[in-house]
Amino acid sequence: MTDSSKREQLRRIITERSFEYSAEKKFRLASGKMSNYYFDLKPTMLDPTGLDLLADLILERTARIDAQYIGGLEMGAVPIAIGVLLKSRETRHPLQGFWVRKAPKDHGTKSLTDGYLPEGARVIIVDDVTTSGNSVMQAIDEVRRHNCKIAAVITVVDRLEGAKETLAAAGIDLVALFTTKDFA
Repeated sequence: MTDSSKREQLRRIITERSFEYSAEKKFRLASGKMSNYYFDLKPTMLDPTGLDLLADLILERTARIDAQYIGGLEMGAVPIAIGVLLKSRETRHPLQGFWVRKAPKDHGTKSLTDGYLPEGARVIIVDDVTTSGNSVMQAIDEVRRHNCKIAAVITVVDRLEGAKETLAAAGIDLVALFTTKDFA
């Protein structure tokens, strides 16, 4: 299956399972903004075909990025990172994974990160939906506290509401599989 056919199949799954539009109803986004449309990618990420396609498309993008680790902010990044990790084991450069908690554990090390994130690593951050970029910046800030270099941020859907600019101001490239224009 070609990259474009995988992308189109994934776009259809997202449209059917994870995209909602209403002319009458407003949805509150994680950024606090209100919108007539909403993406909830969990149904797509928890569908075997949806996750398989997501992992393939993201893994193809990671091949051009010099990084050894992939992860992001819970919960949106966790299924994506796991799917990509599983696929990466079949490549010449398997990735290791991690995720960043929104709050520290209340036991053990009380860490904000779980998984593999050694000091100085080159990291790809993944996200399900980016709006302003503030949520993904939480993961970036924590990863930088480990003296890691952010090689790129890959998002499934960029809502085109400032995330690219927020990340660019932090010196980070945003790679989007889709934008809201793909679902209009």
